[in-house]
Amino acid sequence: MTKELEAYYNTYFDLFRTDGWKQLVNELKDNAIALNSVEGVKDENDLYFKKGQIAVLANLVNLETTITNAFEEINSDAEAV
Repeated sequence: MTKELEAYYNTYFDLFRTDGWKQLVNELKDNAIALNSVEGVKDENDLYFKKGQIAVLANLVNLETTITNAFEEINSDAEAV
């Protein structure tokens, strides 16, 4: 792993350890629960907009897992060589 790539991942890991990150993820999860209903959908465009909102929230909520998995995969590939 290059120094630049290692710094990239370490910056994320530093972020994930903060109370602010944990607070943000909890609020995003609450927002996703509130958005995950079709009761208030007015039309097809509104439905697609809501679907996009939920997708963005899911990406942010799952960012820590995504970054961790990518880091572990890179390290396991490097160890296999």
